[in-house]
Amino acid sequence: MLRRNAATAGFALALALVATPALAQAGPDDAFTPGKAGAGDTTAALYTEAKAMAAKAPAPAPGLVDALVRDLGIDAGQARTRLVNEAAAAKVEPVLAARLGDRFGGAWVAGPTAELVVATSDSTKVSAILKTGAQAKVVRHSLATLDAAKGALDAKAEGSPRSIASWYVDVQDNSVVVLARDTAEAQAFVDASGADASLVRVRQTAEQPQPFYDVRGGDAYYMGGRCSVGFSVTKAGSQGGFVTAGHCGDVGTATQGHNRVAQGTFRGSSFPGNDYAWVEVNSQWTPTGVVNAYNSGILPVRGSTQRAVGSSICRAGSTTGYHCGTISQHNTSVTYPEGTISGVTRTSVCAEPGDSGGSYISGDQAQGVTSGGSGNCSSGGTTYHQPVNEILSAYGLTLATNGGGGEEPPPTGCTGYGRTLSGSATSSGQNLYSSGFTAGSGTHRLCLDGPNGADFDLYLQKQSGSSWVNVASGTSSGPDESFTYNGTSGTYRVRVHAYSGTGAFTVGVTTP
Repeated sequence: MLRRNAATAGFALALALVATPALAQAGPDDAFTPGKAGAGDTTAALYTEAKAMAAKAPAPAPGLVDALVRDLGIDAGQARTRLVNEAAAAKVEPVLAARLGDRFGGAWVAGPTAELVVATSDSTKVSAILKTGAQAKVVRHSLATLDAAKGALDAKAEGSPRSIASWYVDVQDNSVVVLARDTAEAQAFVDASGADASLVRVRQTAEQPQPFYDVRGGDAYYMGGRCSVGFSVTKAGSQGGFVTAGHCGDVGTATQGHNRVAQGTFRGSSFPGNDYAWVEVNSQWTPTGVVNAYNSGILPVRGSTQRAVGSSICRAGSTTGYHCGTISQHNTSVTYPEGTISGVTRTSVCAEPGDSGGSYISGDQAQGVTSGGSGNCSSGGTTYHQPVNEILSAYGLTLATNGGGGEEPPPTGCTGYGRTLSGSATSSGQNLYSSGFTAGSGTHRLCLDGPNGADFDLYLQKQSGSSWVNVASGTSSGPDESFTYNGTSGTYRVRVHAYSGTGAFTVGVTTP
C-alpha cells in the first residue's frame, strides 16, 4: 500500500458524524463525513446500476459455477447471473434499509437468477423501491418490529426447552418462526417470553441440531478430535491464524494441521451463546486468503460482505468437501444440547461431523464458519454458521484475502494530484462523502488508496438540483481505485464506499 505520511500531510482532518454533509463551496481537501447520501440524493436505478458494476468483476471460478449447477439445480448461465445479482443485492440492501428506516421490512433474493426483493411496511414507498430496479413487497410488520419479538425470545434462551431446534426472523414470511419437535412446549416458551405472540409462528420440525465435532479454509485440523479451518486471518503483532467454531476447542487448546504437524493454539473461544474461536498459528504456517473447495478447486477470498437471504452459499469442510445451498435466514437462534447460540445464519447447505468450523462463502465473499445443524450430505439437511464479521470484530482480526494473507499488490500511487482527502471507515457498507466543491469544464483525475485486505469503491458525484448523481466510479475488487472523468462545470463531491472491510484511506483529486 502507499505510504500515507507524506501524501496526507496537512490534510488528516477529524471526521464529524453528521447525517447530511455540508455543501459549502470548499476545496476537496476537507475531511470526509460519514452518513446518508445527503438531502435529495436519489436511489433511482440503484440496483440496476449495482448489477452493471458487479458484472464487470472478474469471472467466477469454474469450480464455483459447477458446484452451484450441481447443488441448486440451475444451469451455468443462471449461476453466473445469480452471482452478479447477489453481489449487487449485497451492496444495495444496506442503502435501502437506511433509506426506509423503520418502514424497512427486510430484503431477499428470489428465483434461479436471484433478483432482489425489498419489503416495506409503508405502501407509499413501493414506487421508490421499484425505481431502483428491485422488486417491492408490502408487508404488515417492519423488520425492527420482528427483531424486537425475536429479542424477547433470545432474552429467555437459557431456559428454552431442548425440543426447540431454532428460532429466527423469516423476512419472506414476515414473522418470527420457532421450529420445535414439541410444538406445545414451544408455544409455552413463546407465551412466557413476553414476545408479541401475533408475530410468532410455531412450526413442527424433525431437526435435532448438534455441533459438528468430528490452513486454507475448509482444511482439517486436529485438537484431540477433528474440525475444519474457517478463514485465514491476520492480527497485528501476531503470526496470524484462522477463525473456526468455538465448540472445537477452549482457550489454550493446541492444534495440529491436516498433516498432523504442530500448528497453533486457541487464543479466543466462545461457546455456547456464541460459537466462534480463533487459533494463532506458529511460524511454520502462513495464513492465505483462499478456501479449499476440494473437487471444485482453490477459491480466492476477496472480502466479507454479507449476502441477502435467498443468496447462494457454499461450504467447505474436511468431512464432506464442498457443497452449496442458499441462505434461509440471518439472525437465527439455535438450541444445541450444550445451550442456545444466537445470531447465526441458517442455510440449506449440508454438513456432517468434522465439518465444524469450516468456511461458508458466497462468490468470493466470506460469510461465516460452520457451527452445527441436522441431517447429512446423503439425505440433505439444515446448517448454521457463525457470521465471520462478528468473529473478526470480537478478536480484532483482519480477514486474509486474495490468497496472500491479506496483502494486496502495491498500488501505482496517488501521487501528483492537486489535493489529498483523508478519512476512515469504521464499518463495512459505510459511505463517506467530501464537502461539495466547484470545478470548471475539463478532466477530473481521482485516485483512492484504501486499507489492506478491504474492498473500497470510489465515486465522483455531481450536484443536480437537490440531488447528487454518480458521474464516474472505480469499483474493482480491492482497496485501490483510480479513474478520470471529462465533465462540465458545476458542484462535485467525492464518495468512498467501504464495500467490505474497514480502515483509513486517502484520496487524490485533481480538478479542472
